[in-house]
Amino acid sequence: MTLTQLRYLVAIADAGLNITLAAERVHATQPGLSKQLKQLEDELGFQLFMRRGRSLEAVAPAGERVIAHARRILEEAANIRAYAANERGEHVGRLVLATTHTQARHVLPGAIATIKRAWPRISVHLEPVADGEVLEQLAHGAADMAVLSTAGQVPDGGLAVPLFRWQRKVIVPKAHPLAGIGRAPTLVELSKYPLVSYESSIRPESSLRRAFAGEGVEPQLAMTARDADLIKTYVRTGMGVGLLAEMALGVHEETDLVILPAPAAIPECIAWAVLPRSRVSRDYALELIHAIAPQIDRRDIRLVLEGNAEADWPEPPSWIELTQTMTL
Repeated sequence: MTLTQLRYLVAIADAGLNITLAAERVHATQPGLSKQLKQLEDELGFQLFMRRGRSLEAVAPAGERVIAHARRILEEAANIRAYAANERGEHVGRLVLATTHTQARHVLPGAIATIKRAWPRISVHLEPVADGEVLEQLAHGAADMAVLSTAGQVPDGGLAVPLFRWQRKVIVPKAHPLAGIGRAPTLVELSKYPLVSYESSIRPESSLRRAFAGEGVEPQLAMTARDADLIKTYVRTGMGVGLLAEMALGVHEETDLVILPAPAAIPECIAWAVLPRSRVSRDYALELIHAIAPQIDRRDIRLVLEGNAEADWPEPPSWIELTQTMTL
């Protein structure tokens, strides 16, 4: 058997047994992929998939075991290549980032530009997804790193490195009743108005819903979106009061919107970079973390990933502190 055959096998499983889609993902022809699968099954002496005619219907029980082993073999082969590239100081590669729309739009551009200047021959691919899907991309091997936020809890799924702390802000048009209060509105006050917030606010376990529940009130979610710019757009139409990350607000917002602090009961959030412990990260991936959060040294990350040090990260700065440091 060959690594190519194992790669094709895993691609078929990940494509839901759709041979055409699997072939597209591995840049192969459908007949070529089918031929390699048959050769692998002939060598093993049993079928990996149950078939109906020429279509694959399900993964055979023995196929499940083989696919699990194939994933580990492919991952270790990729680790050897990554380790060798780091040792050679090779500055060519591909970095896939799973992240949220807010991080992709308002946090990562400057850091990615820095990395591209240092490593012009690498390609960076962003996969902006919903909050709840970011770590899934990492777990499935579809991304090399995840960048996401939580309301305090440490993300699962790999080595989590805290980048910075951030607050949510309330935004309203200048004609809105809350525009002139000059302070953070209370949750009771906010509950009287329709809200426009992130898609994650729908989930019962979201920190926003928990905060409202703690005050014994229910938020009126008029609209949710993944993209902070969409939230601002619909606040401008008068649809409701906006609640969004402070990173998404710039000076130009102050011309037609009033920005207020969020209620103290809504918790502070932490932005994290999450790296898979089972994979060897390229040097430029670790340098990207430093570009986002200069207090983090990539050599420290490497030591922790290799098991030669315990994770003991610096206290993450606030978003304001971080951006002030970057502009000095």
